[in-house]
Amino acid sequence: MNKKTLWMSQRQASEKTIVRDGQNSRIHFAATNPIKQVLNYLHTSLHGLDVEEISASRAKYGNNKVTHEKKKPLPRRLAEAFINPFTAILCCLALVSATTDIVFPCFSLFGSTPEDFDCLTVIIILTMVLISGTLRFVQESRSGNAAEKLLAMITTTCTVTRRGLEKAEIPMDDLVVGDIIHLSAGDMIPADVRIVEAKDLFISQSSLTGESEPVEKTPLVNAHMQSVTEYTNIAFMGSNVISGSATAVVICVGDHTLFGSMASAVAQEAVETSFTKGVNAVSWVLIRFMLVMVPLVFFVNGITKGDWLEAFLFGISIAVGLTPEMLPMIVTTCLAKGAVSMSKKQTIVKNLNSIQNFGAIDILCTDKTGTLTQDKVVLEYHLNVNGVDDTRVLRHAYLNSYFQTGYKNLMDVAIIHKTEEEEAADPRLMDLSETYTKVDEIPFDFSRRRLTTVVQDKAGKTQMVTKGAVEEMLSICTFAECDGEVQPLSDAVRRRILQTVDGLNDKGFRVLAIAQKSNPSPVEAFSVKDECDMVLLGYLAFLDPPKESAAGAIRTLKNHGVTTKLLTGDNDKVTRTICRQVGMKVRNMLLGSDLDAMSDAELAAAAEITDVFAKLTPDQKTRVVSILRKNGHTVGFMGDGINDAAAMKAADIGISVDTAVDVAKESADIILLEKDLMVLEQGIVEGRKTYANMIKYIKMTASSNFGNMFSVLAASALLPFLPMMSVHLIFLNLIYDLSCTAIPWDNVDEEFIALPRKWDASSVGSFMLWIGPTSSIFDFTTYLFLYFVFCPLFVSGGVLFNDLSSCFSGAELAAVQEKYIGLFQAGWFVESMWSQTLVIHMIRTPKLPFLQSRASAPVTLLTMTGIAVLTVIPFTPLGKMLGFVALPMQYFFYLVPCILLYMALATSLKKAYVRRHGELL
Repeated sequence: MNKKTLWMSQRQASEKTIVRDGQNSRIHFAATNPIKQVLNYLHTSLHGLDVEEISASRAKYGNNKVTHEKKKPLPRRLAEAFINPFTAILCCLALVSATTDIVFPCFSLFGSTPEDFDCLTVIIILTMVLISGTLRFVQESRSGNAAEKLLAMITTTCTVTRRGLEKAEIPMDDLVVGDIIHLSAGDMIPADVRIVEAKDLFISQSSLTGESEPVEKTPLVNAHMQSVTEYTNIAFMGSNVISGSATAVVICVGDHTLFGSMASAVAQEAVETSFTKGVNAVSWVLIRFMLVMVPLVFFVNGITKGDWLEAFLFGISIAVGLTPEMLPMIVTTCLAKGAVSMSKKQTIVKNLNSIQNFGAIDILCTDKTGTLTQDKVVLEYHLNVNGVDDTRVLRHAYLNSYFQTGYKNLMDVAIIHKTEEEEAADPRLMDLSETYTKVDEIPFDFSRRRLTTVVQDKAGKTQMVTKGAVEEMLSICTFAECDGEVQPLSDAVRRRILQTVDGLNDKGFRVLAIAQKSNPSPVEAFSVKDECDMVLLGYLAFLDPPKESAAGAIRTLKNHGVTTKLLTGDNDKVTRTICRQVGMKVRNMLLGSDLDAMSDAELAAAAEITDVFAKLTPDQKTRVVSILRKNGHTVGFMGDGINDAAAMKAADIGISVDTAVDVAKESADIILLEKDLMVLEQGIVEGRKTYANMIKYIKMTASSNFGNMFSVLAASALLPFLPMMSVHLIFLNLIYDLSCTAIPWDNVDEEFIALPRKWDASSVGSFMLWIGPTSSIFDFTTYLFLYFVFCPLFVSGGVLFNDLSSCFSGAELAAVQEKYIGLFQAGWFVESMWSQTLVIHMIRTPKLPFLQSRASAPVTLLTMTGIAVLTVIPFTPLGKMLGFVALPMQYFFYLVPCILLYMALATSLKKAYVRRHGELL
């Protein structure tokens, strides 16, 4: 990151901090002060704002528009897809090659003739660049715009009272701070607001905070809270009204809302992931080797041969030879193969690069609701006063929930579902909806915190059934049903009940009490005053249960070296219960308020020993993820809500699930379509296989090419002719690279995929220096054999190349020299292909090749085919066109033992490298 970019990033972060601090201070003030003071602070009244006040508010606080980054223009997206360090060097090589191999011959410049025309190099390089860039462009274009999806969730109009306007519909964008708005069931909250008046108001803000249950909002003044989302008199943009109605005053609009801060975070460009850093680092290692080798070859050849143009052309050939042209193609193929494998497991891979990141993660951060849990309330227990499961408690709960006509919340739905599940096993639960008829009901309200239904059975017996918060229920109960009989509700029984309920609460359960009264009143009209002298039957314990696969997935991830950390907006008690159910040990727990009191350095240390973070805001989730990445971890984040989107963007890989909101899915790199979290383990294994095969190709090809170029450099200095022509190097590289196209389908050792793997560019350089020169040893022996033994024996009657002029002259000398050079180049051409192709099997695994670890059938087939094709070429008309001379069969009596010795030495050096560096790939 350059200084200007860093300065702009720091400035933007500072501006966001100022905006967020201003937003939070306004919310804290509005929540902790009476309505009158809040209205004075905002320069408004319950009659609304007039025209001048609206203009003043808009000038001071801004419009109610959430700004977001516009979609990148097509030219920029194309540039980002095609321009990177590696493709840049390939394009430069293509340009130089086009000049020397196409332009110069066409115009007969610098001694070139039309016969020297050769476009093969340019075509190969540009084809690779075009394919890899196109695939990347298509992949980036397919990913949706998360910010646009986020903004699409917001309604376009709202109901407002202004001076001279009573409950008028206006565009949401026209809303300003100080406006008085009116809310009813089904409305989306258009801004951050302070509740002025409310009746039975329930707000669903689960996608913002992670709370699965709708939250009750009241106009009562709150005590100061650490997190703004904890206030019960504040409603936030993006949440929606489940039931009830309210009047509220707008306190924050647009970018200053909690929602707005999330939208701006989602709209930011994704962080540079470990994959991108790794590929770029490897590219620069290869480029640095090239920048050293090419000038060296150029000057050595120019000085020793005297032909500087030929030396320049050969230097370009060396650059091309050092460059694994197929790298972008092999990388893309590896990633695409991983994506196809994951698609068979009902997993959408939106970002190809994320496959390798999946395998590299050593920390998986996950939200709780909807990811580890099912995001639905389940009735876990229906207990009598003695704490024992009791069907009578469930039956009465059903009569209350089924026959009430108000808003059926998640707990009502859970009660009805539980009863329907158990009715087949218990005849007392059969056909309750037909056995009873509703007589009356007393609706829920927030002052009583309970709901009553009055029902009558076919025999004419009338019952009043009430359920609600435990404390409020105890206040209306005079009796309790204990040990099968009704007893007075003594202090001892009351203490026992509260102790049981506290125990359930500590385990994270939401608890309601259930009570009944038989034949409550002879009159038909029931009222709150009839809720008295009731008999407490027991209590209902609810929980958002974990997904069945969650515990197994966490264990499996741990076995694969991945630590799971829980980052949730829910409270600490519920979080502890879920951790216990999924087998997560809570080594340490930090709350959002704890994070606010920590510096980044303190959090960096604490995050390493903390596995559970609760009551977090979206910004705090993002901060934890960013800190872990700064600590050197590769981090994945799995979430399903709006409040997770920014953290998913900040992670190396964002993972979403089947039940996620659209925004989370758009922010994710990978989406699990099935609820089975074991797919995570399969994805990690696939990612590690992908990385293994990519790094395998890079190290094998880089070391092989480096060895060849090292050999060429030495030969150029010592031999009176070039050991291989430019076109030979290109052709050798092409066939070798084509034989490597099966690498993405190669087998990977089980030991390799057991732990996370990170890109290490320095290991590529060290591997090249260790293994590359190994091939050069046998190249040198091949040079000596060909120059001093084989070529003189079969071409010149025992005369060395330097002495040919003393034995031959004229056309005969030229013919013998041509045959000598052709046979030498054919011999090294075949030996190079055998050595660099067979060594694939040596260094693809730290184990003994062919015995302890075998390459896949496609790899074996293609490498052997490549060897066969290159071996045959000198015997064909194509070989003659390339200047080769057919090799006598006696050459292979030298070649076979030479290659076997090379394979043995490469295996020995491989073992030494592993001992020195700890791993091969």
